[in-house]
Amino acid sequence: MSNSSPTTALDAEALYATLLAQLKTGLAGASDVAIVGIHSGGAWLAERLAADLGLTARFGVIDVSFYRDDFAEKGLHADIKPTQIGFDVNAATLVLVDDVLYTGRTTRAAINELFDYGRPARIMLAALVDRGGRQLPVAADFVAATVAVAEGQALVLGRAADGTFTLTIDDDHA
Repeated sequence: MSNSSPTTALDAEALYATLLAQLKTGLAGASDVAIVGIHSGGAWLAERLAADLGLTARFGVIDVSFYRDDFAEKGLHADIKPTQIGFDVNAATLVLVDDVLYTGRTTRAAINELFDYGRPARIMLAALVDRGGRQLPVAADFVAATVAVAEGQALVLGRAADGTFTLTIDDDHA
């Protein structure tokens, strides 16, 4: 684990505003919309998006730890949170939210978990940032920016006490 300081800070609030605008346009006319965030950064984004889109009653959070194909290799992270989906996903238009789209493995795991709750009509993916490096054929329907990140670095979303976001490029601490 590196203790070096972040090399670059990105304007996470501007990226959030871009993502919100894309969702408002892209979801116009959609029916039975719900929003589900992937723990933790995606959940933070989804919670704020749900409030800004008037979807607080149709907001959920998932932790995909047990659904990852690299579970045996990586093990569990220390802060596992229970999945909370308090609405019927059957025939819903689900917006799956993650902070950073990278290999596609987290997205695949999230979709597998969502299907354990029912069969949505559609799942759309929203990500604050796409860093490339896909290992699976996954693409976001909504993405605020594409950011090149060097090998050995990670994009890290932070949330302040007032709910504002920060996004830094840090030395990889995985």
